[in-house]
Amino acid sequence: MSNSNFDDFDHDAHMRKTFELAREATDRGDRPFGTVLVRDDEIVAADSNRVVTENDIRRHPELHLAYRACRDHDPEERAEMVMYTSTEPCPMCAGGMTTAGFGRVVYSVGSDEVAEFAGSKPSVRSSDILDGISEVVGPVLNDEGRQVHREFDW
Repeated sequence: MSNSNFDDFDHDAHMRKTFELAREATDRGDRPFGTVLVRDDEIVAADSNRVVTENDIRRHPELHLAYRACRDHDPEERAEMVMYTSTEPCPMCAGGMTTAGFGRVVYSVGSDEVAEFAGSKPSVRSSDILDGISEVVGPVLNDEGRQVHREFDW
Protein backbone atom coordinates (compact mmCIF):
# COMPACT_ATOMS: atom_id res chain seq x y z
CA MET A 1 0.00 0.00 0.00
CA SER A 2 1.41 3.34 -1.01
CA ASN A 3 2.06 6.09 1.49
CA SER A 4 0.97 9.31 -0.16
CA ASN A 5 1.58 11.40 2.95
CA PHE A 6 4.59 13.21 1.56
CA ASP A 7 5.12 15.15 4.79
CA ASP A 8 6.31 11.94 6.45
CA PHE A 9 9.13 11.43 3.92
CA ASP A 10 12.75 11.85 5.01
CA HIS A 11 13.21 15.14 3.15
CA ASP A 12 16.72 15.84 4.49
CA ALA A 13 18.10 12.44 3.47
CA HIS A 14 16.58 12.63 -0.01
CA MET A 15 17.79 16.20 -0.51
CA ARG A 16 21.30 15.33 0.65
CA LYS A 17 21.37 12.55 -1.96
CA THR A 18 20.66 15.20 -4.61
CA PHE A 19 23.67 17.17 -3.35
CA GLU A 20 25.86 14.04 -3.70
CA LEU A 21 24.61 13.61 -7.26
CA ALA A 22 25.23 17.28 -8.03
CA ARG A 23 28.82 16.97 -6.80
CA GLU A 24 29.27 13.79 -8.87
CA ALA A 25 28.12 15.78 -11.90
CA THR A 26 30.70 18.51 -11.31
CA ASP A 27 33.44 15.93 -10.71
CA ARG A 28 32.52 14.49 -14.13
CA GLY A 29 32.62 17.92 -15.83
CA ASP A 30 28.90 18.70 -15.79
CA ARG A 31 26.96 21.39 -13.97
CA PRO A 32 25.96 20.95 -10.29
CA PHE A 33 22.47 19.48 -10.49
CA GLY A 34 21.19 16.24 -8.97
CA THR A 35 17.71 14.74 -8.64
CA VAL A 36 15.99 11.74 -7.07
CA LEU A 37 12.50 10.39 -7.55
CA VAL A 38 10.91 9.00 -4.38
CA ARG A 39 7.89 6.76 -3.85
CA ASP A 40 6.85 5.39 -0.45
CA ASP A 41 9.84 7.29 1.01
CA GLU A 42 12.25 5.15 -1.08
CA ILE A 43 14.38 6.41 -3.94
CA VAL A 44 13.16 4.73 -7.14
CA ALA A 45 15.36 6.65 -9.59
CA ALA A 46 18.30 9.07 -9.46
CA ASP A 47 20.20 11.13 -11.98
CA SER A 48 22.57 14.05 -12.31
CA ASN A 49 23.27 16.63 -14.96
CA ARG A 50 24.95 15.20 -18.08
CA VAL A 51 24.60 18.07 -20.56
CA VAL A 52 28.35 18.47 -21.13
CA THR A 53 29.53 14.86 -20.91
CA GLU A 54 26.75 13.53 -23.15
CA ASN A 55 26.72 16.64 -25.38
CA ASP A 56 22.93 16.77 -24.99
CA ILE A 57 21.15 19.95 -23.91
CA ARG A 58 18.20 17.84 -22.72
CA ARG A 59 20.16 15.88 -20.10
CA HIS A 60 19.00 17.85 -17.10
CA PRO A 61 18.28 15.29 -14.36
CA GLU A 62 14.72 16.52 -13.73
CA LEU A 63 13.70 16.17 -17.38
CA HIS A 64 15.40 12.80 -17.75
CA LEU A 65 13.71 11.40 -14.63
CA ALA A 66 10.34 12.78 -15.77
CA TYR A 67 10.85 10.99 -19.10
CA ARG A 68 11.78 7.74 -17.38
CA ALA A 69 8.84 8.02 -14.97
CA CYS A 70 6.40 8.51 -17.85
CA ARG A 71 7.90 5.50 -19.63
CA ASP A 72 7.94 3.20 -16.58
CA HIS A 73 4.99 4.27 -14.38
CA ASP A 74 1.32 5.00 -14.91
CA PRO A 75 -0.20 8.36 -13.92
CA GLU A 76 -1.49 7.07 -10.58
CA GLU A 77 1.98 5.85 -9.60
CA ARG A 78 3.58 9.13 -10.67
CA ALA A 79 1.06 11.08 -8.56
CA GLU A 80 2.44 9.17 -5.54
CA MET A 81 6.00 10.30 -6.27
CA VAL A 82 8.04 13.21 -5.02
CA MET A 83 10.88 14.63 -7.08
CA TYR A 84 13.67 16.03 -4.90
CA THR A 85 16.12 18.20 -6.76
CA SER A 86 19.17 20.13 -5.67
CA THR A 87 18.00 23.17 -7.62
CA GLU A 88 14.57 24.39 -8.68
CA PRO A 89 13.71 22.95 -12.10
CA CYS A 90 14.25 25.23 -15.08
CA PRO A 91 11.30 26.01 -17.41
CA MET A 92 12.27 23.19 -19.82
CA CYS A 93 12.28 20.62 -17.03
CA ALA A 94 9.13 21.95 -15.38
CA GLY A 95 7.39 21.84 -18.76
CA GLY A 96 8.30 18.17 -19.15
CA MET A 97 7.23 17.51 -15.60
CA THR A 98 3.71 18.75 -16.39
CA THR A 99 3.24 15.50 -18.32
CA ALA A 100 4.67 13.39 -15.49
CA GLY A 101 2.26 14.79 -12.90
CA PHE A 102 4.31 14.11 -9.80
CA GLY A 103 2.59 14.62 -6.46
CA ARG A 104 5.23 17.04 -5.24
CA VAL A 105 8.49 18.66 -6.30
CA VAL A 106 10.93 19.67 -3.57
CA TYR A 107 13.99 21.82 -4.31
CA SER A 108 16.88 23.25 -2.30
CA VAL A 109 18.13 26.27 -4.27
CA GLY A 110 15.69 28.54 -6.08
CA SER A 111 16.08 29.41 -9.75
CA ASP A 112 16.45 33.05 -8.71
CA GLU A 113 19.46 32.10 -6.57
CA VAL A 114 21.03 30.07 -9.39
CA ALA A 115 20.64 33.06 -11.69
CA GLU A 116 22.69 35.08 -9.19
CA PHE A 117 25.43 32.41 -9.11
CA ALA A 118 25.48 32.11 -12.91
CA GLY A 119 25.21 35.83 -13.58
CA SER A 120 22.03 35.41 -15.62
CA LYS A 121 18.45 36.64 -15.42
CA PRO A 122 15.93 34.68 -13.33
CA SER A 123 13.68 32.36 -15.31
CA VAL A 124 10.01 31.54 -14.97
CA ARG A 125 9.50 29.77 -11.64
CA SER A 126 8.63 26.09 -11.71
CA SER A 127 5.70 26.70 -9.36
CA ASP A 128 4.10 28.88 -12.07
CA ILE A 129 4.55 26.17 -14.72
CA LEU A 130 3.45 23.31 -12.44
CA ASP A 131 0.55 25.20 -10.84
CA GLY A 132 -2.43 22.87 -10.50
CA ILE A 133 -0.33 19.82 -11.48
CA SER A 134 2.38 19.28 -8.85
CA GLU A 135 2.86 20.98 -5.52
CA VAL A 136 6.24 22.78 -5.50
CA VAL A 137 8.02 23.13 -2.14
CA GLY A 138 11.26 24.90 -1.39
CA PRO A 139 13.78 25.91 -0.46
CA VAL A 140 14.76 22.93 1.71
CA LEU A 141 18.28 22.70 3.21
CA ASN A 142 19.03 25.92 1.33
CA ASP A 143 22.40 26.64 2.96
CA GLU A 144 23.72 23.17 2.04
CA GLY A 145 22.36 23.49 -1.48
CA ARG A 146 23.89 26.92 -1.95
CA GLN A 147 27.25 25.47 -0.84
CA VAL A 148 27.18 23.09 -3.82
CA HIS A 149 26.85 26.12 -6.12
CA ARG A 150 29.54 28.08 -4.25
CA GLU A 151 31.94 25.16 -4.88
CA PHE A 152 31.17 25.23 -8.61
CA ASP A 153 33.09 27.63 -10.83
CA TRP A 154 30.20 29.53 -12.39
